[in-house]
Amino acid sequence: MNKLEQLKSMTQVVADTGDLDAIIQYQPQDATTNPSLLLKAADLPRYQPLLEEAQRWGHGQGGTPASRAAAAGDYLAVSIGLEIQKSVPGRVSTEVDARLSFDCEATIARARRIIDLYESRGSNRNRVLIKIASTWEGIQAARELEVDGINCNLTLLFSFTQAVACAESGVFLVSPFVGRILDWHLAATGKTSIPAAQDPGVHSVTQIYNYYKHHGYETVVMGASFRNAGEIEQLAGCDRLTISPHLMQALAEDEARLERKLEPGRAGDVRGKLSLDEKAFRWMMNEDAMATEKLAEGIRLFTRDQEKLESRLVA
Repeated sequence: MNKLEQLKSMTQVVADTGDLDAIIQYQPQDATTNPSLLLKAADLPRYQPLLEEAQRWGHGQGGTPASRAAAAGDYLAVSIGLEIQKSVPGRVSTEVDARLSFDCEATIARARRIIDLYESRGSNRNRVLIKIASTWEGIQAARELEVDGINCNLTLLFSFTQAVACAESGVFLVSPFVGRILDWHLAATGKTSIPAAQDPGVHSVTQIYNYYKHHGYETVVMGASFRNAGEIEQLAGCDRLTISPHLMQALAEDEARLERKLEPGRAGDVRGKLSLDEKAFRWMMNEDAMATEKLAEGIRLFTRDQEKLESRLVA
């Protein structure tokens, strides 16, 4: 078996793309989307009818031009999600507007609208994960949504602090960002590369995985945002890994043996169980410059791409 096939035998592989051709080619279990990926997908010829349909639907909604554009953005995200669902047996992650990352109630309302759009168009909420940024407000929104049977994928997660708060809130799945953690450390140290075995993003996911398994949390760990295949190989055995098409191709072209690195019961030193209130969460995030900076940057970048996408929907 090639490395992609070996990986699938120990980890659920998730496609980090909105490109249906790539999803069909590599046959992942699930797929994840975000505003940046949707913006790229909107340029694909196969999605042009969906873009036009979302434009028409948005124009028919009440409210301000901005609210109609946001509604059209949600409609397009769901339309693309529904197309992806035809090609994966599992779930599709659809993201809540990043501009709501510090508004718990608005995040809950938008998540419910997304689920309503899926269900009104014949899908089931059990095939959807609502992606929410791992701010304090986002985590509390996810806590409430999980109680309502709406499973969540907490994204833009860069720290152990965020991971602990998510597990304590009963979040279905977390997406620790490996590559963006590496980016920060390369910029901070002036290095041009770090071996995968010493990669700080890999270490972050490993710590979270071992902590969850040791303390019996059911929250799924899905490593994300990879810069190279070596990072993926170092996390073989993680619950799930969401991987871009070009890295799935690299794994599929490699016939070498893939060693399992993560497995329940094999954890080394694990921190004692923590419970964080809002004050502790905010203080620990404040003390973590990397996580604070990358979370803020990620929200800004997703917001810019959301705005670009909406500008096309009201053109």
